[in-house]
Formats: sequence, structure tokens, C-alpha cells
Amino acid sequence: MIVFWNGRGKKLRGLLWYSSISMSLLLTACGGIQCGAGAGQPVRIYDLYFGRAASGRAEIGEKDWRDFRDRVVTPALPNGYTVFDGQGAWMNPRSRTTISESTKILRVALPEGPESLSVVNRIRAAWQKRFRQYVVGMTVQSGCGAFSPSDAL
Repeated sequence: MIVFWNGRGKKLRGLLWYSSISMSLLLTACGGIQCGAGAGQPVRIYDLYFGRAASGRAEIGEKDWRDFRDRVVTPALPNGYTVFDGQGAWMNPRSRTTISESTKILRVALPEGPESLSVVNRIRAAWQKRFRQYVVGMTVQSGCGAFSPSDAL
């Protein structure tokens, strides 16, 4: 219970209901995502940012991207993913130079769990190694996902 003091030294308990509701919501949020009926299962949504500027060579082209996608991404994510074209910019912490570059953004929703993060990090590491990239950026969100025909019924 949260206790408030008024200006004359007396305790006020008028917000007990409000604090109880707030605490309930907080505890529910700590338990993870709860997906409602028809909303699918809890998933992690990963966005990976593959910069296409490569030090000492021409920009990583569509042919190189398709080869990487076909040899690395698709085998690692056989249930599917989505790719967007983007334009990104970041400051290289080593050279302190801002780099603006074409970017491939890969979005995938995977079941919650350490094995999903492991798959995503293997893809990131493969790009970094193959194209000598400093980093593949990543953002992660929690959500609900429905990807089978039975989910739509």
C-alpha cells in the first residue's frame, strides 16, 4: 500500500485502489506477453540491418545479397522472413566518420527462447565475416504472431 501525507501530518489512503491496480498491471507486464484469442503465440520480432557499404570495395550488390540470402538466411529461417530496402547512416566509432549507405533490413518473428537469438546472431556473424563489416545492427521487440492457416480460423 502506498501511503501519502497531507500537509498537516495526517496519512491519506484515498489512492489505495489506484495503487493496487497499478501494481497488478506492473506484475502482469513482468510475466511476458499474453496473446489474446486469435492473436497467435508470443514471439520475438528481430530487425537486422545489413549495411551494404564495404571498406575497400564497391557497394555490396543485389547479386551478393541474393547469394547470402539463399545460402545463409533462408536455410537458417526456413519458415520465412521479410526483407526491406532502406537507407541508413551511422558513425563509425573507430574513425568517427559518418557513413551513409544502402541497407537491407531483415525482419523475422521467432518463438521466444535462446535458440531464436542464437539463429539470428549466426546470420549477423556470417554477414560480418563474409563482407568484413564492423557490425550488423539489430533491434528486438516482443509481440504476438500468427503464421499458420489454423491461426486465421
